[in-house]
Amino acid sequence: MTTNKKIPFCDGIDRRNFLQIGSLAMGGAALPQLLAAESATGNGRSSKSVIMIFLSGGPPHQDMFDLKPDAPVEIRGEFKPVSTRVPGIQICEHLPLIADRMNEMVLIRSVVGAKDRHAAFQCMTGRHSDNQPVGGWPSFGSAVSKLQGTAVRGVPPFVGLSPNMKTGGWKDPGQAGFVGPAHAPFLPNADGARSLALQGIGIEQFQDRRRLLGKLDAYKKLVNRVTELEGVDAFTDQALGILTNSQLADALDLEKEDPALRDRYGRGSDLPAGYGDAGPLQNDYFLAARRLVEAGVRVVTLAYGRWDWHGRPHGTNFENARDHLPALDQGVSTLMDDLKDRGMDKDVTVLVWGEFGRTPRVNAKGGRDHWPRVGSALMFGGGMRTGQVIGATNPHAEHAIDRPVHFQEIHATLYRNMGIDINRATIKDLSGRPRYLVEHDHYQPLPEV
Repeated sequence: MTTNKKIPFCDGIDRRNFLQIGSLAMGGAALPQLLAAESATGNGRSSKSVIMIFLSGGPPHQDMFDLKPDAPVEIRGEFKPVSTRVPGIQICEHLPLIADRMNEMVLIRSVVGAKDRHAAFQCMTGRHSDNQPVGGWPSFGSAVSKLQGTAVRGVPPFVGLSPNMKTGGWKDPGQAGFVGPAHAPFLPNADGARSLALQGIGIEQFQDRRRLLGKLDAYKKLVNRVTELEGVDAFTDQALGILTNSQLADALDLEKEDPALRDRYGRGSDLPAGYGDAGPLQNDYFLAARRLVEAGVRVVTLAYGRWDWHGRPHGTNFENARDHLPALDQGVSTLMDDLKDRGMDKDVTVLVWGEFGRTPRVNAKGGRDHWPRVGSALMFGGGMRTGQVIGATNPHAEHAIDRPVHFQEIHATLYRNMGIDINRATIKDLSGRPRYLVEHDHYQPLPEV
């Protein structure tokens, strides 16, 4: 696995920029437009935050968190289970650090409700992409941004370290939907701090840009193009504040972090070889997420790796897993330790999951195919009751036989951990209709946690 060829997912979607953090528009009114919106509603004083780690492509649940050692070899695969810190709970042998911290984690083995579609949409919104209201459903981070606003002036409430996903019309895993572009994720450049440090751009150029935006606003009034340019003047200062905010720039400048801690996270920007832009394992992103929430960001989403392992010629399920799992193990366990060491573990909820699971039976190419009937998720932090497994699957990991957990239940739990009451909080869609954050008549926060 040493080729530099770029590998798309099986659906042919181009993942050329899969883990490159989205670029920051510097050449016009784009950022002020993103920031222009109605004032956020809800409690803006909350210090809670969420880090959502998206394992794009569909991680193999039966090779990570739901091993079936008594199943036939073509189902159980090549990996062995190991005991964890919690008696009776076993996970994959290639996740020993997570196993040693299972008493501080919640493992969900029965995530249901997925669709066979490569997209972050359901993980980011909790909903299916069919029959959306006009404008589309907002992602979790965008809804939090709308309801709670910024926690620290000059620090955006929602930062996306996730890739663009162009599946089913969904532009991006952090799309704001009907809450409006002001609540879309802030997408720093791949090297983050350089974008925010404004290297090579003098203040005179920004003053010129401000005058240009003023002219654009005057033109707006002339032609009455309210929708596209509304609020440019009011939010230009805020846009420039984000661009020049030292706290945000510092958070994204990992060179300011202790090198020993970066080594503990694993760095890992070149692992595994062979994926090119499609999915290097950027363990520095876990550290960046911690630094961002510490700086005041409410929600950080990040994508990690490429988990669409159908088999040769791109490596078998198990060859890829031997690259991905130890790196994930190191990054997630260090993130947990780092949050705890800083006293942030009660306020920060971390969720690790993907869009669906994989087939119980290993195919002829040594891979596992899509399996939307069931998957797994891992959670920790947020003051939850930990050291437990929720749900179970049948002996071949084909479907949930105990306590199926829907995507919306997990989203409801994240909202609760943020201090948002899903039974009361609503956001108006573009028609003025109040919309609940989840279908609360059917789905509530996980009572187990």
